[in-house]
Amino acid sequence: MFLKRLDVVGFKSFAERIMVDFVPGVTAVVGPNGSGKSNITDAIRWVLGEQSAKSLRGAKMEDIIFSGSDSRKALNFAEVTLTLDNEDQSLPIEYNEVSVTRRVYRSGESEFFINKQSCRLKDIVDLFMDSGLGREAFSIISQGRVEEILNSKAEDRRTIFEEAAGVLKYKSRKKKAEGKLTETQDNLNRVNDIVYELESQVEPLKIQASIAKDYL
Repeated sequence: MFLKRLDVVGFKSFAERIMVDFVPGVTAVVGPNGSGKSNITDAIRWVLGEQSAKSLRGAKMEDIIFSGSDSRKALNFAEVTLTLDNEDQSLPIEYNEVSVTRRVYRSGESEFFINKQSCRLKDIVDLFMDSGLGREAFSIISQGRVEEILNSKAEDRRTIFEEAAGVLKYKSRKKKAEGKLTETQDNLNRVNDIVYELESQVEPLKIQASIAKDYL
């Protein structure tokens, strides 16, 4: 699996649609300060499922949409498409090429696509989980992130090893299963409460039934 192409329009400083082809031999994106290098990294993080505006260096998610300049009007949406080669089937999907698209509007509405098929954000997150390229993976490390990792607590650092070992997916499934079990137990408790209430009414009803029978 390797990154083939990045298509961006309306995301941060990219007012016009740009396409970056990561052909064999490309090892770095260079440029002067303020040229938008970090925005490329942010675009990749965002399309892979990043939900924290702070991680994308913004106050709210709408801040990632091109806000206009002296010579250009602001845009009403931002869209990023990430295309990956999947011939080795590293991603659990039956396509040799996988494209993931994320779009957000100023109204706050969002759209997500996998190979141009509408999907949920959860589907994109699940697709890349334990692939080494998920939003929580450390294949994408922003400025200052290295120091943050080194200074993080042991339990926080554990996530790094879980992602590398490929167990994060199963840990996530376990957490969801435990949540469903807890919810089911709560439902059973409510049912037991109802049964208890009804049982307390059975004896008085028996007495009333007996009186009615004797009367008849």
